[in-house]
Amino acid sequence: MYIFYLEMNDSELFISKSTKEVYASLLDIIGNTPLIRLNHLSKKLGCDIYGKMESYNPSGSIKDRIVNYIIDQAEKEGTLKPGMTIVDATSGNTGLSIAFLALLKGYKCTLTVKDSSAPAKIEQLQIFGARVIKCPAEAKPDDPLSYYSVAKKIVAEDPNAFYLNQNYNENHYLAHYNGLGKELWEQTEGRITHFFASASTGGTVSGVGSFLKSQNPNIKIICADSAGSVLKPFRETGIYRTDLKKATSLEGVGKDIIPGVFKIEFIDECVEIDNDSSIQNAKDLLKNEGIFIGGSGGAAIDALIKYKMLHPDEKIGFAVLSFPDHGLKYMGKLYKSDSPAENAADLHK
Repeated sequence: MYIFYLEMNDSELFISKSTKEVYASLLDIIGNTPLIRLNHLSKKLGCDIYGKMESYNPSGSIKDRIVNYIIDQAEKEGTLKPGMTIVDATSGNTGLSIAFLALLKGYKCTLTVKDSSAPAKIEQLQIFGARVIKCPAEAKPDDPLSYYSVAKKIVAEDPNAFYLNQNYNENHYLAHYNGLGKELWEQTEGRITHFFASASTGGTVSGVGSFLKSQNPNIKIICADSAGSVLKPFRETGIYRTDLKKATSLEGVGKDIIPGVFKIEFIDECVEIDNDSSIQNAKDLLKNEGIFIGGSGGAAIDALIKYKMLHPDEKIGFAVLSFPDHGLKYMGKLYKSDSPAENAADLHK
């Protein structure tokens, strides 16, 4: 585990960590991730801003927390037993976490993905031992060929299958309530005033929000959402807009269904982010702070910037941004070099 020592000096929080412990397996390093002050961004926006570095989880993303928690609870309840196959619909980091933890714990796994998923991502799942089934990306959620429907069909026909069901499994939400939410409260010694996170399933922003508000109801929980996503309209009107079409290439931002783990009662506001700005935010963070994050982390930054514009009189004392994964996952997609590498021979011409 990471042990954090916190002290206040001129209103700044200094965090150091001790990693002297020896671990029995990779399972023991899930969670307890670093919280890092974003010095350049804090100065630019005039408030204390920290990034929660979830890329420190063993498969490189925040999803290790939920998958491990769901599997642990299912084992305790007896719904997941040795020899069973874990099944879910996922085109993102959750799939890798399932494949990784299934491998580590001795389970088989079958993952349904959208056929728009990058070939390298599918290959990575397969390298970890997952059976991968590609489904049409354009299929609506209730279409028999959608990746949701195909996953459900597999589970219905196989009595030896366990449906992880990340969108509706209450243990997804509880993983963040009992894990990340509690962790942030302890790391900040209760000083946190705002939490910003992008939402796809909405489990992170809901679970963390629920725990933090149980400690201090005045803490603001802000959800970054994409244009065309159904989450923001549902949060504001209670209506599920099936006519909308998510308009973002950012993974982990926006949704076309209302997941059961998206709990609007713990979310103060949804902010619509801009795709290009979110990507630029991530690139700026790398340039200015040396922190390499994915697009969903950039969306959390964009939500903070837009939230400050929407609420110019609101004091943000201590903001934490969720950085769900590492930028290395998006090489060639979000991150591309502008120029080729030089050749040594050219230096002698």
